[in-house]
Amino acid sequence: MNKSRGQSQPKKYGMVIDLDKCTGCGSCMVACMAENNVPFKKDETNKRDSITWMKVYRLTNGKPFPDHDICYLPRPCMHCEGHNGHSPCVSVCPATATDYSNETGIVSQIYTRCFGCRYCMAACPYHARYFNWWDPVWPAGMEEMLSPDVSVRMRGIVEKCSFCFHRYQRAMDKAHLEGRRDLEEAEYQTSCTQACPVGAITFGDLNNPEHKVHQLVKPDNAHSGRPQAPNAFRLLERLGTNPKVYYLSDREWVRRAGDNYLKGEGTIGAKH
Repeated sequence: MNKSRGQSQPKKYGMVIDLDKCTGCGSCMVACMAENNVPFKKDETNKRDSITWMKVYRLTNGKPFPDHDICYLPRPCMHCEGHNGHSPCVSVCPATATDYSNETGIVSQIYTRCFGCRYCMAACPYHARYFNWWDPVWPAGMEEMLSPDVSVRMRGIVEKCSFCFHRYQRAMDKAHLEGRRDLEEAEYQTSCTQACPVGAITFGDLNNPEHKVHQLVKPDNAHSGRPQAPNAFRLLERLGTNPKVYYLSDREWVRRAGDNYLKGEGTIGAKH
């Protein structure tokens, strides 16, 4: 509990993605790369060494026409809480280059501490972490368009989605200058949330009943944040990682695909 902020409980920022709205357009991916200076190569055909903090997967129900159905699933970092902040990546990092914030619920990545052992990549069940195999090379003139709020990563280190944490810091600085302790919901939003043309992504404080993310999924903090809304689910719930990215769908096969390793369940195809 952070009493100095006058709150009954700390913030827990998270994301809710409505898969029945998502069209797979990729706007969230482009916005994420532009906002966070995510490097790219001239030839991106080799996906083993490309970097995409926000990745959109295509799921299918595996049935032939006319019963065939598809779903697009955006996957950022899940910012797992695990058990009392012991998320899979944080628990294995020998350099403390990644850490869990009890103030915001965000899993950070401190680039200057990382020495590229990649233990965190092996531990992450969501494949949300990426290793820089090359120093970024920007097309002529594009280096002038980089965001000054996000450092450019060098080769040999790991990076991932940060929930645009620099935006949180900027909003908190503004609130501090205005003599405020807390942020309004709209003051801190991720770039992918704002870029989604269909409004499929919602971002906010899961611990705040007034925020839309809380109202959409109704997380049960007494049971590791499990959603109480009937159409809400989290990826690989059975692992107990307690992720803070929730998904919504009225389609049962989509919700079941959130954990397609359940014993006795048929495997649902996923492509990307």
